[in-house]
Amino acid sequence: MKVLRVTKEEAGARADVLIARIYDRFSRSSLEGLFRKNLVKIEGKPLKAGYKLKENDKLQIDDSDIGKQPPMIELPIIYEDENVIVINKPAGVLTHSKGAFNDEASVATFIKPKLTDEFPDNNRAGIVHRLDRATSGVIVAAKNKDSLSFLQKQFSQRRTKKKYLAIVSGVPSENTARIDVPIERNPKNPQSFRAGSNGKTAQTDYQLLKEFTRGGKQYSLIELNPKTGRTHQLRVHMSYIGCPIVGDKVYKGEANEHMFLHAQQLEITLPGGIRKIFETPAPKYFNRFAGKIDE
Repeated sequence: MKVLRVTKEEAGARADVLIARIYDRFSRSSLEGLFRKNLVKIEGKPLKAGYKLKENDKLQIDDSDIGKQPPMIELPIIYEDENVIVINKPAGVLTHSKGAFNDEASVATFIKPKLTDEFPDNNRAGIVHRLDRATSGVIVAAKNKDSLSFLQKQFSQRRTKKKYLAIVSGVPSENTARIDVPIERNPKNPQSFRAGSNGKTAQTDYQLLKEFTRGGKQYSLIELNPKTGRTHQLRVHMSYIGCPIVGDKVYKGEANEHMFLHAQQLEITLPGGIRKIFETPAPKYFNRFAGKIDE
């Protein structure tokens, strides 16, 4: 526990600004967890990040989680060579932690012992692209800086091919279509996104694979092929057409312990020039919900 008394010169500053000065190895945004976890207090009362400090305020800062080493984790490996590692990420596992708080096992912590280069961003070292926590499936990581740049360039230039499986509520009006709708950050909830004319271009092709009924409700098994890589793109687009992904609490999906979105296939060129397709079957809970999904 660090105790700090606010000086006359520091009075008037926001609490998060002062905290960022103290822990200058980390960005201000990466230290948000201190406030989110109620670890910054005055006289035992948690502070908000925007609190304006007063002279002689006595801050109590519990910084024990900053830089804490996460537990070891084992993840299923699909492919590995001297440059890359391809993993079947289970739902519930983070791709990487954010900022100063690194106390949860993730894809990034799993690959860390396999890295052969030093990376400036320790929390994201070797991470080429990301899957949401609740999304399962194929994810590729790099073991060295040259491979990281080589792979990331393919994603930014849209030279990868990705195929996802999703179970959604309802049935789309067209069996096959392209959703071409820009996506922007939601100002009412900055952690989420929405369809909006001021957003960035986002395109998703989809194909209806199967319709089924469960508990008197209609559902669909959908193949999704994103042509762009916006954050939460598939989740936003399916909600936009009135068929939200089951279990997606953020985008109006029906409540479920699982979010039914799985990165089934990734086609990418590896360092050295070999084009490869990596694939993994959907988790068993897809079959439990929808019956055999490979019919």
